[in-house]
Amino acid sequence: MAKNIIVSNRLPIQITKVENSFEFTPTSGGLATGMNSIHKGKDALWVGWPGINSDEVDKNSRVPLKESLKKERYFPVSLNGEEIEDFYYGLSNKCLWPLFHYFIEFSDFKEQHWNSYVDVNRKFTDSVLQNIEKGDTVWIHDYHLLLCPKMIKDKSPDVTVGFFLHIPFPSFEIFRIFPWREPLLEGMLGADLIGFHTYDYQRHFLSSVKRILRKEVSFNKVNLGTREVVVNTFPMGIDYNKFKNAAKTRLALKSAEQSKLKQQLELHKKGADQSKLILSIDRLDYTKGVINRIKAYELFLSKYPEYLEKVRLVMLTVPSRSDVSDYKLLKKETDEIVGRINGKFATVNWTPIWYYYRAMDFNDLIDLYMNADIAMITPVRDGMNLVAKEFIATRVNGDGVLILSEMAGASKELYESVLVNPFDMNLMADAILKAIKMPVEEQKKRNASMQKRLSRYTVSHWANEFMKALVTKTQTEEEVLVKRVDEAVKSQLTKNFNTAKKKLILLDFDGTLVDFNDNPQLAVPDENLLNLIQSLCEAPNTDVAIVSGRDQLFLSKWFNYFPLTLVAEHGYFIKYKNQEWSEKGIPQKNWMDNLIPLLETFTDRTPGTFIEIKQNSLVWHYRKTDPELANERVVELKIVLSSLITDELHLLDGDKAIEIASSRFSKGTAVSEIISDKEFDFILCIGDDVTDEYMFKDLPPNASTIKVGKKQTAAKYFIKNPSEVKNLLQQLID
Repeated sequence: MAKNIIVSNRLPIQITKVENSFEFTPTSGGLATGMNSIHKGKDALWVGWPGINSDEVDKNSRVPLKESLKKERYFPVSLNGEEIEDFYYGLSNKCLWPLFHYFIEFSDFKEQHWNSYVDVNRKFTDSVLQNIEKGDTVWIHDYHLLLCPKMIKDKSPDVTVGFFLHIPFPSFEIFRIFPWREPLLEGMLGADLIGFHTYDYQRHFLSSVKRILRKEVSFNKVNLGTREVVVNTFPMGIDYNKFKNAAKTRLALKSAEQSKLKQQLELHKKGADQSKLILSIDRLDYTKGVINRIKAYELFLSKYPEYLEKVRLVMLTVPSRSDVSDYKLLKKETDEIVGRINGKFATVNWTPIWYYYRAMDFNDLIDLYMNADIAMITPVRDGMNLVAKEFIATRVNGDGVLILSEMAGASKELYESVLVNPFDMNLMADAILKAIKMPVEEQKKRNASMQKRLSRYTVSHWANEFMKALVTKTQTEEEVLVKRVDEAVKSQLTKNFNTAKKKLILLDFDGTLVDFNDNPQLAVPDENLLNLIQSLCEAPNTDVAIVSGRDQLFLSKWFNYFPLTLVAEHGYFIKYKNQEWSEKGIPQKNWMDNLIPLLETFTDRTPGTFIEIKQNSLVWHYRKTDPELANERVVELKIVLSSLITDELHLLDGDKAIEIASSRFSKGTAVSEIISDKEFDFILCIGDDVTDEYMFKDLPPNASTIKVGKKQTAAKYFIKNPSEVKNLLQQLID
């Protein structure tokens, strides 16, 4: 039975070594909760690091640990101390984490860390491949494993792979700083579906794919030639009922049953009229904006002294990466500023900040949520922030105010909260005042709207929506009529070729026999390709034709000495085997003279573009320019050209190029002439762009037509790239 394989850096359990055995404790994080609905079935497996250094697991206990985990449908990935240091603390958390959160100054780019990151991603990949079977679906999570999707896809192309990033994806200007940016993007694009919390992160990712990898992006799809990668937004939710019901349970407790924390919070509220509690909950991390928040609270007390002894900030800061130097400095700075403010404003009966630096159990956490009048969640950058959602879920009486940073992914959903810029201290100080003065009726109206949304889009709903989209995407691809040139197709084509009496092979050049180059004049045939063409020409009863948009000079330079047919400029010039070039019409140069100044204007306005002047056509190349600027200019240029050119000219969409040529000639008319007086019982035609569609459509039904790249086409088959084209041609003659 096909199964779902979940892959994350950590398994959702806490492992404690007890003498010669181990104890397992489930964790309750957002990912663990969300994946529970996927993992709880028998047809599921979770792959990840168990959280214990492999150096600490002696040889006698390692097998029992692995076997014990397997019974719970977990598959452990073993990491030693050096790998944990270089992969986890190194590249993942000293480089990717700060970079993706826009803290460039904290990013540490070390090749040793990158090499470890590659090796550990390969370890995770190998663990998946050990357990994978036909029909399985793999869902990979987060920034620790960005290379895994491609590594898995390379080894097992038919497996369905999903990937979700739980932190922000930065803008192109930030991401481009990363030294190994290309392999990181290519790693992510190994997935069939990539998910982000917000549309902003999705947009930033696609922008980097376009600008760095120069891939074709259409809306939310990335064209990789043989397949498309879908990129979409899936905002992660919480277990809404868990927090709501816990809040109701805590609310119903009698006084004697209440926790000491709750009693302490209640005492504060009784201490003064109109007393308010502001709650701040975070991991100790520089992305959470803790220092800015404390400074904003200090500014609030200074601007509005009437609230002294009435409004208290309750800060819960959970230790995180406490051994890392940057976090030690942050802890020191936090301690100092809390001490300074308490020293500045405290009275005999009142301390402005209650500061807890520790983890807190679930019931105490619920008490904090419920007894706070205001939650102040103001990270300077956060992928989602589930704490804000948890606070809203616990407002069972409907009151309470959420002050939320615009920089948190949750702000896209919780827009009824009081949204603030976490870098604007005055705005945050005034937001506290606004929250204090907000009428209860307005509080309830805002919270009811947010609660309705959160109760519908829960963490389970998030997980199921992603899996549904992944399965739908796979099913849609399977329904595509154009079949890939697999081994079965290759065998059939080879058989047909060998048994045919009169054969014709029609080949485009750019994008079919050679890869595209930013400078077309550098995309030339190498010795291996020339030898292959020679072998095709020498095959018995075989005619070969290269049908290209290139001009006569280029084709003559490289192929003039081969016994084959050459077609230049999309059919305007033809050179039959062992003959001279013939022209299919009289060149009309006046239209070129009129359009060149227009194209020069667009070239001047669009850095990286250039004009190629042929005998019968003009080509405006935009491969080297910024993709988004190019998209705008292409639309603009097409509108202008369409209003100027006559019916005798037409626009051809090439690969990162627009060509204006005579409408009387095309590759279709050229191949029709080539086959007109001969009866071929085997025709193979291969091309990659829009101009080649004319060939596919004008050939007889029995012709075998192949598109290079998986695109909309009239061809019967598609093939991955020029390398596979050459392999196919070699197989025919072998």
